[in-house]
Amino acid sequence: MIEKKFIEAKKQEFEIKEFIKTIIGKGKISEVRIERTPVGEKIVIITSRPGLVIGRGGEIIRKINESIKKKFKLENPQIEVSELQEPIFDAQTVADQIALSLERFGPLSFKLIAYRQLERIMRAGALGAEIRLSGRLPSQRSRSWRFAFGYLSKTGETKIVRRATSKAFTRPGVVGVKVAIVPKGTKIPDKIEINEEIKEEEIKEKLNETERKIKEEEEAKKEEIKKKITKKIKKKKKTKKKEEIKEKVEERKE
Repeated sequence: MIEKKFIEAKKQEFEIKEFIKTIIGKGKISEVRIERTPVGEKIVIITSRPGLVIGRGGEIIRKINESIKKKFKLENPQIEVSELQEPIFDAQTVADQIALSLERFGPLSFKLIAYRQLERIMRAGALGAEIRLSGRLPSQRSRSWRFAFGYLSKTGETKIVRRATSKAFTRPGVVGVKVAIVPKGTKIPDKIEINEEIKEEEIKEKLNETERKIKEEEEAKKEEIKKKITKKIKKKKKTKKKEEIKEKVEERKE
């Protein structure tokens, strides 16, 4: 019984999200989040165009609120609109834009649309991106085309890659759009970064150490040479004294 309730709640959340997306339209919403609170359901709409979603004096939000109350029988739904930061790195907005441009200009110019989006993402500083288009694009048979650049992980930690899908309803048929983006500033686990400043510091430290060692060795050699010279001088002095004493003794004998 508890599992059925969870499934029904998730199904209702999915239906609410799709309903809001159909009312507002394609290309305006990035994500819809639903949070269950004791006061009521909190619906957060993340968009790059908050003015179009809210409307004049909040007309669109009021209509959405009333329609959700009637259709899904929610007592107190609270709708919030949050602005999306850096929409060029959001996969859903990019996928919706590609779908809208395919619907507007037709599927024959799919390469130009895809390459333009890739160029925009690249200029924004993304580490990597991939666009996949599948459907009846230039021919009667359905095909899939791939446009990509940079780094894109397929396995392992896929949280660093933002993925989204969209559909373009064209005259020849439906075209599926898949977008994957690795935004700038993401920490890639299998990427090794070499800091040149640290390298220079290490090289300087090694040079200083070698210089110190060379100086110590030179000083030790100098001390050894001094000791040898002093020993020789002392020996010479002793021999001179002995010779002088011998000479004096011989003179006295005579």
